[in-house]
Amino acid sequence: MLEDFEDTDDTVDASPRRRSGRRRMGFGRRLIVSVLAFLLLVVIGVGGYGWFLSSKVDNNLKRDNLLGSSADQKKTAKGEELVSDKGTNYLLIGSDARPGDTGSRSDVIQLVHVSEDRKDVWIIHFPRDLYVPIPGHGQDKINAAYAYGQSPLLVQTIQDLVGVKINHVAKTDFEGFKNLTDALGGVTVNNQQASPKYPEGQVRLNGTQALEYVRERKTLSEGDISRGQRQQAWLKAMMSETLQPSVLLNPGKLGGVIDAGTKHTTVDNTLSAGTIRSEAIKMRGVRGGNIHFITAPFSGFGTAPNGGSIDILDTQGMAELSDALRTDDLESYNP
Repeated sequence: MLEDFEDTDDTVDASPRRRSGRRRMGFGRRLIVSVLAFLLLVVIGVGGYGWFLSSKVDNNLKRDNLLGSSADQKKTAKGEELVSDKGTNYLLIGSDARPGDTGSRSDVIQLVHVSEDRKDVWIIHFPRDLYVPIPGHGQDKINAAYAYGQSPLLVQTIQDLVGVKINHVAKTDFEGFKNLTDALGGVTVNNQQASPKYPEGQVRLNGTQALEYVRERKTLSEGDISRGQRQQAWLKAMMSETLQPSVLLNPGKLGGVIDAGTKHTTVDNTLSAGTIRSEAIKMRGVRGGNIHFITAPFSGFGTAPNGGSIDILDTQGMAELSDALRTDDLESYNP
């Protein structure tokens, strides 16, 4: 099962150079639930109760055609063949939709790369304001791809950027985040930056407070970047709480955590129960030190033609990230 995560520096490099790297960058308020649900499959491992819990996961997960026409994509927009045999890639989406909403954008976007030998997991955060080419729509913020064509167009957009095939997609919603926090009885975060409601230092949060905590940006010094630090602090706290013996060795509590983390999650039609179990078994050797976080490269901030604030794509950095993904050699990626 996963072991404790290594301590890392939670500060964010604010230099004018490319703001990217293997720092433990933040996750969005609902997408994190998908990440945790995915990692919990590793925690479950093998065994009688593990199989019971994996059945619970399968029963809770909803399925939809999240890949759509992107499943048939063979080449990038530049004509390069998409690499499909160097590890497995999962796209995790947090949509900003509310019940009855249409035309929503993806609130946060994460690409999870599992190495071919199943020993390492790389979680790549794509800033939602990253200004990129979107097939059929010119240049726009990457989260606009979801508004234009839902998850299939977002998958195609990212496949064009990184040059690898995305095998599976998962998305989750607002309630999952809150319920997951409450299922653990709350979490304690190391808050790096004080705000009107949350002082610097150790802060205990219930589900409602945690949601507010990771959404805040207007009172923080670097807006979305500072919010990313908070989301990182929540994720580390959530994983730490989940991996405590009081949870892992308590069938009722562990079942409740997994239940809360999967009830509001939708996956693509091809991610079967058999695939989930098979991947969980293959990844049972993953440890905390084998989980790495990267931020997709961008060179700074700017303004789009329509006046909106954007993150400027670092094209050279993206090419280097693509090469690392296409060769399943992210360890050599040097942002």
